[in-house]
Amino acid sequence: MRRLQDLEARRRNLIARCERQRLEIAYRIAELSPAAQLSQLTRRAPTSAASHPFAWLVSLATLLVMMRERRLVGWIGKVSAGMALLSRATAVVRLLRQIRSLSGAAR
Repeated sequence: MRRLQDLEARRRNLIARCERQRLEIAYRIAELSPAAQLSQLTRRAPTSAASHPFAWLVSLATLLVMMRERRLVGWIGKVSAGMALLSRATAVVRLLRQIRSLSGAAR
């Protein structure tokens, strides 16, 4: 009788371990989805100043000012407005995706 109880306890442990591994695999697969990767990229701070879009904007502005091309300096405002619009659009898209995922989970 003791052997049967040991086997049942071992069986329960193995089933619990399989369930933990299944959950871990599901979590890792969810991290590989394109939406999750995009979300991680937008939340992560840039690793260097060269990868930051505003650093490129400042560099371009400095270059244009140094060349004294006054007609090209007007593009700086347009580029910065475009960057602001793009960042707000990504925030709206992220919000819509969250709302859609919440409504899908409620069904």
